Amino acid sequence: MNNLENSRRLLAGAAAAALLVLSAGTASAANCIKGDRKAPYTVGWANIYSVPTWMKQTEGTISAEVEELKKAGLVKDLMITDAQGNAQTQIQHIQSMIDANVDAIVVIAGSSNALDRVISDACDKGIAVVNFDSLVNTDKVTAKINTDSNEWGATAAKWMVEQLGGKGKIIVMNGPAGISVSDDRRKGAQPVLDANPGLEVITETNTEYNVAPAQEAMTSLLFANPEIDGVLSLGGALSAGSVMAFDRQGREQVPTSGENARQFLELWKEKGLKGWATMQPNWLGALSVYTAVQALEGKDVPAFIKVPLPVIDDSTIDGYLARAADFPADGYIYSDYDKALFDKLLAQ
Repeated sequence: MNNLENSRRLLAGAAAAALLVLSAGTASAANCIKGDRKAPYTVGWANIYSVPTWMKQTEGTISAEVEELKKAGLVKDLMITDAQGNAQTQIQHIQSMIDANVDAIVVIAGSSNALDRVISDACDKGIAVVNFDSLVNTDKVTAKINTDSNEWGATAAKWMVEQLGGKGKIIVMNGPAGISVSDDRRKGAQPVLDANPGLEVITETNTEYNVAPAQEAMTSLLFANPEIDGVLSLGGALSAGSVMAFDRQGREQVPTSGENARQFLELWKEKGLKGWATMQPNWLGALSVYTAVQALEGKDVPAFIKVPLPVIDDSTIDGYLARAADFPADGYIYSDYDKALFDKLLAQ
């Protein structure tokens, strides 16, 4: 091989390598967006289930945001499905959205891994995919949006340690097993529990995020456990169910963690509980729709948008309860949201 031919081959190889690097960088930057979709857009809301009030309120924020974006000429239709808690059904619904060639899909995952393939397929077809609350494993999405569920569990556990002085028997109340937000809260609590062996977890439960099953589960545990010093509840409806079970069994209330469920906050105030709570904002749904449309419009959006966790304690609970009448009796009192807040979160 002469020097000229060798140089040509080296140049060709360098050009090919540069093209590969450029292509890889473009694919990463595109984040499912190919730039070939134009407003007004069709948005799909692939709901895992609509029964819990938290989900109904979340869907309400999605619908409200779509109406605002319609007024701006950015969205024309919203397609809503309900998988009724079945991840396989949710996969079918997402596939139907892909077949209908929607422009964006927002989704709370019914399984952290089962949806990976269909979510990836949607991304490959240039559909903006925004996953919030319960997350998928695949990173082939436009964005993931969530609070830090590990931090949620760790902070609740630290509060319980402080309340009990690091010693006592507690019950842990979890949401459904296999749902990332539930599993991650529990994982976040574990290192704190490990560091405080005087705090004994005598048993724990997994129930859906509804008051009735949580109350039933806690009632059974009260019969089986005469001594309970605290309830590390990792969900608001779970906390309300726990407090109601204690009350109906005539048991003295114990320190209870929870969430911004209206029932829990009202019971906390009514019964003078030692309580702590945080919030998984329902407007994560609205933020997801806004984020998808911003991405379709060519705006840069972060691959992960972290929403800060507020703390609800004796110093802040009154502010939430002052707005209680604006929310369903079995709903969640969430904070205000607007475009300015969303733009601030996207600018992180």
